[in-house]
Amino acid sequence: MSNRMSARIFGLAMGALVAASAGTGAAQQLAKATPTEITIDNFAFAPATLTIPRGTQVTWINRDEEPHTVVSATKEQPFKSQALDTDDKFSFVFDKPGTFKYFCSIHTHMVGTIEVK
Repeated sequence: MSNRMSARIFGLAMGALVAASAGTGAAQQLAKATPTEITIDNFAFAPATLTIPRGTQVTWINRDEEPHTVVSATKEQPFKSQALDTDDKFSFVFDKPGTFKYFCSIHTHMVGTIEVK
């Protein structure tokens, strides 16, 4: 194979690699920019467990007629909402990977989990 042909193949391969990387980056940016919702309805969080990419904003929306809260179950409490009335929302951006358990401090049987990859 000539040097010219090798250089051309190398250039095409590098171009494909750059294009693929750009596509992956764009998909990751879109995932980070897309908000995710959890509804609070019938005294439950839905979905109860949610897996998201790092950097995702999660919004909880209270659809019940009773007030609810969204409180991190860890001692540090990286997130804690005020009491949410019907149709009120609370949002939090998950910047760190890990498992984040949460609950309603008014109705402690209501629990949920966010898995951040």
